[in-house]
Amino acid sequence: MFPTTMIPYGKQNISDEDIAAVVDVLKSDFITQGPKVVDFEQAIAKQCQASDRQPPHAIATNSATSALHIACLALEVGIGDSVWTSPISFVASSNCALYCGASIDFVDIDLNSGNMCPHALAIKLAKAKQNNSLPKVVIAVHLAGQSCDMKAIKALSEQYHFAIIEDASHAVGARYNNTPVGSNQYCDISIFSFHPVKIITSAEGGMALTNSPELAKKMHSLRSHGITSDQTEMTEQSHGPWYYQQLALGFNYRMTELQAALGVSQTRRLSEFVKQRNALAKTYDNAFANSSLTPLTPSVDTYSAYHLYIVLLPSCDDKTKNKAVHKQVIANLRAKNICAHVHYIPIHLQPYYQQSTPELGFKTGDFPVAEEYYNRAISLPLYPQLSAQEQQYIIATVLAEVDNVKEESSKLTSAASDEL
Repeated sequence: MFPTTMIPYGKQNISDEDIAAVVDVLKSDFITQGPKVVDFEQAIAKQCQASDRQPPHAIATNSATSALHIACLALEVGIGDSVWTSPISFVASSNCALYCGASIDFVDIDLNSGNMCPHALAIKLAKAKQNNSLPKVVIAVHLAGQSCDMKAIKALSEQYHFAIIEDASHAVGARYNNTPVGSNQYCDISIFSFHPVKIITSAEGGMALTNSPELAKKMHSLRSHGITSDQTEMTEQSHGPWYYQQLALGFNYRMTELQAALGVSQTRRLSEFVKQRNALAKTYDNAFANSSLTPLTPSVDTYSAYHLYIVLLPSCDDKTKNKAVHKQVIANLRAKNICAHVHYIPIHLQPYYQQSTPELGFKTGDFPVAEEYYNRAISLPLYPQLSAQEQQYIIATVLAEVDNVKEESSKLTSAASDEL
């Protein structure tokens, strides 16, 4: 079967019930801020509730980027502070620190998971302590839906006294150590994304979750211009029922009722979506088990949400050859209507991050594992509507392409040897 249209790497799943939920809001009195935003916050908070704890405080925003920004601000990140994160993420994971005037740095990854390496973090922290340059916040990114090793990162935070944000944009519905990601047992604030290619969608949208009432209060204020209508928070007697005060420099980061209605409806199918994604990932795992491909490997103490299914191409010592093979395989797959993609370009290799400024000035070679990962990683299509026939076509095509590359590489190696 050769598909007549491109098979995307990700795709939203919108039901008649989802559409009806949005239409109901359009017919209601509220389409910007109203009760559906609260309903969505409560639905996600309940989903993330640890069995022995109260549900976290949830603050819905217009994007995960906005949620990351107000999370940093709530933790009082500012000029003179440093924030560390993973180089393998979308740029929002580091931009949020720069928005606050802080400096940014990265911690190299573990090649098996694609996540921040706790051993690399420990080494970097020990050196930073000697230089009096410890981070104020570490943002742990749960790549592809699998939690980082949060026990290890939490232990380091207690030793070196930094706050933790879990960038769980890929990981709503995931679990770590039998606890929902977002329960905040190992962090101060966690962040979800509801972009259309994520596990569930609100079209655009994000959410910050915390177990701290104080942090929740700050983020509630920051997402809406820093304004309050609560008399108990005001600096003087209210002038009347219309009166409000701006107490902080906040932003217009609010989620609309339309987005929240879609999010509430989608949340009802969250467990189903994650189960389907795990089943598809298992089919890929079985198909690639005896190949030269290396799928990212979930830890035994995690249940991945499988936002993405990522494989690593076989590697050789010649970095130039790795890059060429990587590019050719992706081009060949796309020519056959499979939207192979790469998540992500290492942030430190972006031109903006290579500017020579006190906050930036990164260069090639700074984070070698992340750079090796980039030259080998391919995201394959994964979403609940992916049919068995489509997946088998993807598997057969990928395996054939990898075999072709191996054969061509062998010819090139033999030719080079003959010349010698």
